[in-house]
Amino acid sequence: MHTMSDGTSDKIRPSDAELRARLTKEQYHVTQQAGTERAFTGQYWDCHDPGVYRCVVCGTELFSADTKFESGSGWPSFWAPLADDAVDTVTDTSHGMVRTEVRCASCSAHLGHLFPDGPAPTGARYCMNSASLDLAVDTGTKPDADTGPDAD
Repeated sequence: MHTMSDGTSDKIRPSDAELRARLTKEQYHVTQQAGTERAFTGQYWDCHDPGVYRCVVCGTELFSADTKFESGSGWPSFWAPLADDAVDTVTDTSHGMVRTEVRCASCSAHLGHLFPDGPAPTGARYCMNSASLDLAVDTGTKPDADTGPDAD
């Protein structure tokens, strides 16, 4: 990977050749060409596993499964990002509409769109493409304090 500057902040950007080799055609189309997967077809639209959703391009942690909700849209939807600085938003005027595009703040990969019709407490619906995400499932296993190197 190499780092490129957009004038305001550094972004981690794998080369195009690396992305084409590593990502599926759909992942590349969604994240690099601002594509959209068909509703109800993505890996995570109906996923209820605990964990953290990461950017498929750079691995940045973006959303917690704790903020995921059933929107009925056919795409994974969240009411907040994991951290305020995890995602960037930009105005998207494609397809004859004005929408708010959501991008990974670390690498600028297209993730989806933000709508103001989500649940409390934010009223936001981060409508993401499964193809832009990778779920790191929380298995619930934690190290046992009694079995560590200092255990009696």
